[in-house]
Amino acid sequence: MDRAEQIRAGQNQTVRAAMTLRDMIIGGKLQPDQRYTETQLAEMLSMSRTPIRAALQRMTDEGLLTQQATGGYLIRQLSPVEIAETIELRGTLEGLCARLLAERGAAPDVLDQLRKILAELDALLNDESFDRGNLPNYERLNARFHRSLVEGTGSALMIQEIERANNRPFASASALVGMYESDRAARQHLRIGQDHHRTVVEAIAARQGARAEAIMREHARLSLRNLTRAVESSRLLDQIRGASLIRQPGDQAG
Repeated sequence: MDRAEQIRAGQNQTVRAAMTLRDMIIGGKLQPDQRYTETQLAEMLSMSRTPIRAALQRMTDEGLLTQQATGGYLIRQLSPVEIAETIELRGTLEGLCARLLAERGAAPDVLDQLRKILAELDALLNDESFDRGNLPNYERLNARFHRSLVEGTGSALMIQEIERANNRPFASASALVGMYESDRAARQHLRIGQDHHRTVVEAIAARQGARAEAIMREHARLSLRNLTRAVESSRLLDQIRGASLIRQPGDQAG
C-alpha cells in the first residue's frame, strides 16, 4: 500500500469511527454522564486508537464532546437553543443551495431526480393506510430529497458544510420527524413539508432564486416547531432518538 492509499484508509477509518460513535451516542449506548477514554472506545469498536483519536477530535470540534483536563471525554448535553441554532444553520445552507440551483439553472437530471422523489413522497402520504409506522419510509425519502438538492449544486464546499451541519444531533432534515400525537397529526404536518418540497422545486425550475431560498429556510422551521413541541412535552420528547442529549431547563450545563 502506497502513502496515498494509507492516508485514504486512515481517513475512511476515522469516518467509520465517527459514524459509529455518533450512532452509539444517539442510540443511548454511550451516556452523557459517563467519562470515556480513547482506549476504552477503541476496545468497544475493535479499532486502533489512531482513528478513534481523530474521530473524537472531530466530534469535539462539532460540539458533541468535551475533552476533560484529567483525560477522557464527556458527551455534551445540548440546550434547545443550541439545537435551534444548528437547525437554522442547516436551513440557511439549504436555502443557499436552492438559490444557487435556481440562479445558475438546475441541470435537467437534477430536476428529474427531485420530481421523482416528490412523486414517491406523494404516493406515500396519499396512501389511506399511512400511519406512523410509515415514518421510516418518509425519513428515507425526505433525506434523499434534501441530499439531491444539495448535491445538485455540484459544489463540494456546500456538500461538505451541509454534511458538517447534519452531523450535529437533531440538525438533519429527518431528525425530528417521528414525534406526533396521532397518525392524523403526522400526515398533516408531513403534508406541509411536502408542499414546501414541491414549491421549492417549482421555484428552482422557474429560476426564482430568492423565493427558493426563502422556502427552504421556512422549511427548516418545521423542525424548530417540532423541537419546541418536544421540549414542552415529556411524552413527545421520549419519542425522539437521543432525547437524553437534550438539556432541559434546570439541568447543569455540560
